[in-house]
Amino acid sequence: MGQGGNESAAELSAGWFAEVFDHHPDGLLVADDQGLLVYVNPRAARIVGIAVPELLGQDIRKAIPLQEYDGRPWWDCTDPWNGLAIRSGHRERLLVIPGVHEVLVTARYVRPGRGLPVSQVVVAIRDAEARRRAEANSSALISTVAHELRSPLTSVKGFSSTLLRRWDRFTDDQKRLMLQTIEADADRVTRLITELLDISRIDAGRLQVRKQPVDIYAAIERHIERFVASGYERERFALSGHEAALPEVWADPDRLDQILANLVENAVRHGEGTVSLNVAPAGEDDDEVVAVTISDEGEGIPSENYPMIFTRFWHRSRRGGTGLGLYVVRGLVEAHDGKVTVGKAPSGGAEFRFTLPAGAPEHVR
Repeated sequence: MGQGGNESAAELSAGWFAEVFDHHPDGLLVADDQGLLVYVNPRAARIVGIAVPELLGQDIRKAIPLQEYDGRPWWDCTDPWNGLAIRSGHRERLLVIPGVHEVLVTARYVRPGRGLPVSQVVVAIRDAEARRRAEANSSALISTVAHELRSPLTSVKGFSSTLLRRWDRFTDDQKRLMLQTIEADADRVTRLITELLDISRIDAGRLQVRKQPVDIYAAIERHIERFVASGYERERFALSGHEAALPEVWADPDRLDQILANLVENAVRHGEGTVSLNVAPAGEDDDEVVAVTISDEGEGIPSENYPMIFTRFWHRSRRGGTGLGLYVVRGLVEAHDGKVTVGKAPSGGAEFRFTLPAGAPEHVR
């Protein structure tokens, strides 16, 4: 009876182990004291491209011939079974499986007691492609930021140096023009830095919004006035919606300004014709959500690009920009528990629509 109970406990333990690690996101392999594979989870089999039944019972050193970048066999270098008795494993390293691809490998050596031979070697492997993509994205971000910062900073440096050295040679109108250019380029640098900080917060899940009652119709009107004041014709903007019928929107005013500034500037810079802005109640009960739609009369965006529009570095055209604005817009809208979408406007141009929940948050009701 006791022996049968022990066997049942062992079976339960083995079943629990498989249940947990068969679904682990990393590849896991366990080799015994002879180097023979006694456990392989499905993820590891997919990474190395060999089925689990074909791996079990095989010598891990032959089944998975890991190599250093100089071609040396990694198993010969690390030698878990015959190496120093004080070693407990290896930290994560980037290695190569010949004929497959690069993998990130971590090894742990299991010993039944201090100084005793290794009884098991547990190897965790991860596909290095995700890391490569992350590194490529970081490199692209650095390159993009450096390029976008260089132009306005060069302008600021040039005009400020000129004014300092030759102030008396310029008329008041010339001085005003150069100072306006410096101010505009300084604003451009500030916006870029704000975008970078927001991206960092979005990626880390630390983006905060401080909600309060906001008149969203008035906020849109202010943005239109800013564009008119900067030289655009008022006739280029058409705002529609019934201000009196709009429910109260709780949002972070600064974050809402960022959303509107990005979407309106996107329509102005990359679209054509009239920029139409509409704000109206939406949702099943017509009082739960407010939707803002911004569209232009340009050539629009091909539908096959829709899935990529709110990702990093996507560009609507070749007219410059970091390609980060719409990524930030999506993060800010979702931080408000809203949604942002893109489609084709009735005029044929691009149409962006975002929603914000209406009414006060639960904790302030």
